[in-house]
Amino acid sequence: MTLIRPTERTTLHRMPQRASYDRALLERILDEALYCHVGLVVDQQPYVLPTIHARAGEQLYLHGSSASRLLAKASAGIPICVTVTILDGLVLARSVYHHSMNYRSVVVLGNAVEVTDQNERLAALKAIVDHVIPGRWNDVRGPSQQELKATRVVRLPLAEASVKIRTGPPIDDENDYGLPCWAGEIPLRLERHSPMPDPRLAPSILVPDYATGGR
Repeated sequence: MTLIRPTERTTLHRMPQRASYDRALLERILDEALYCHVGLVVDQQPYVLPTIHARAGEQLYLHGSSASRLLAKASAGIPICVTVTILDGLVLARSVYHHSMNYRSVVVLGNAVEVTDQNERLAALKAIVDHVIPGRWNDVRGPSQQELKATRVVRLPLAEASVKIRTGPPIDDENDYGLPCWAGEIPLRLERHSPMPDPRLAPSILVPDYATGGR
């Protein structure tokens, strides 16, 4: 097991038994999650920006509009926080206080930098597209120079991060286990449905395998 060394900022103090610094586990959660939230402070005001991400090795890539003030600040090297959460279920306890959710979450802290090298930018954008739909990049038109100019890509190292997970049934107070109410877990999952073709799609174009399978 390869571990990420916890720092003062990533050491969990509340429910520390749910913490993990296993790099492989962190990578699996980042790879499964379809989007993330980026938190940063701009002009003394806190903001949270939802965006699509992709992991490549020990780097996390984020992208957005080149006109985005938040990404512009992030790419300048100010501290940011990236979070990912996968909701796995609802946990219904015998008391209101102990209701919870089962989840897998990641927090990554650090200073992002803008990706300016053209080859790395294209590789990062390909990773982001294929992160959502593996194999899609090679089937469609690549970005034009104007589209690349309108897109900002930033890179964040996976050096300071932590994982927090909750699994299993509710944990009630011992005196509550005899209460006559249902308790347990309601599993949840993100489910893919049948693809719906664009009304202007040529009838001869078949649905690709990656659009019907995958996650």
